[in-house]
Amino acid sequence: MRLERIFHSIPAWMNPDGPESGIVISSRARLARNVSGFPYAHLAGDDKLREIVDTVLDTANGAGFDRSGFFRNEDLDDAGKAIFVERHLIGYPNAASAHAGSPDPSLAGRNFPRGVLVMEGEYASILINEEDHLRIQSLCSGFDPMKAWEEVDSIDDRLSQSIQFSFSRKYGYLTACPTNIGTGLRISILVHLPALVLTNDAQRMIRSAGQIGLVVRGYFGEGSDVVGNIFQISNHVSLGKPERDIVEELIRAATTIIDYEKRAADTLMKDAKNQVEDKIFRSAGILKSARVLSTSEFMNLGSAVRLGLYLNVLSRPDLRSLNELLVITQPGHLQALQGRAADSMDRDVKRADLVRERFIDVRL
Repeated sequence: MRLERIFHSIPAWMNPDGPESGIVISSRARLARNVSGFPYAHLAGDDKLREIVDTVLDTANGAGFDRSGFFRNEDLDDAGKAIFVERHLIGYPNAASAHAGSPDPSLAGRNFPRGVLVMEGEYASILINEEDHLRIQSLCSGFDPMKAWEEVDSIDDRLSQSIQFSFSRKYGYLTACPTNIGTGLRISILVHLPALVLTNDAQRMIRSAGQIGLVVRGYFGEGSDVVGNIFQISNHVSLGKPERDIVEELIRAATTIIDYEKRAADTLMKDAKNQVEDKIFRSAGILKSARVLSTSEFMNLGSAVRLGLYLNVLSRPDLRSLNELLVITQPGHLQALQGRAADSMDRDVKRADLVRERFIDVRL
């Protein structure tokens, strides 16, 4: 599978056909696994790392993957790696926990035998030799963490028929980072919470989430900033609980957060309808006509438009277009579209062009 094929495809999670897709953009499940008998990735030499890559590729076909969907880290330039980060297929640089000898274990960091294996449609992927030997991941549309977990659980079962993973009867699956020991499961949602931000309740939500064992991060996860009022909410500890219980706990907590967002949106429309609609229409007007747009400006203005769609204040553009713009207006995708390295001004002009194309039918 060539990089161009990834770049020009539309991931399944961008289709707003999942539950609560007006608020929850996507759900993700990720399992950390290490191959028994091998040093952790940050301690292993290149020969051992190549052996792990070959072992996974030899097995993955039985788990629904095609070897042609493997992208080796050493074959990707910085722009290519950025595309995978922007599609949430590999970790944000410096996002993973640092270890001795490996200050940036994310796939976008050091060049050694590692890579990402991508399933057609980007329903699932396997990061090989990132922080752990395997990071098995599934992404799906909307608020459906159980579906995402069931997908990675099935892949894990099929891989484990041929690969023996490091496991302790006392602690569970052994991982490079202590917070992943146990099930090795991270379950998360990418959720848009503009009403909670506008009512100044977002910080209270973040504190409450922390008190019940959840972690709230930015758009690209650990190490990234919150932009466009989009938050990633995930479990913090994977030790001592069955995987299904972890998923169900996140679902219960996230359901409460989603309900709070809905109530906050209702309150805004009741108490400040003119101001909210003014913010929505002004934002849509700028995006419809702008000739220069930075990443953060688009994300923040796009947040108001997304809120407008949820509140039925706007009917265009459709939610799928907004989801696609979240990805294709990022720097790596813009440079790929232009076929060359581009400075920030070139990218800002191209970003504005793409947005105007999607907003051409928007009526204000």
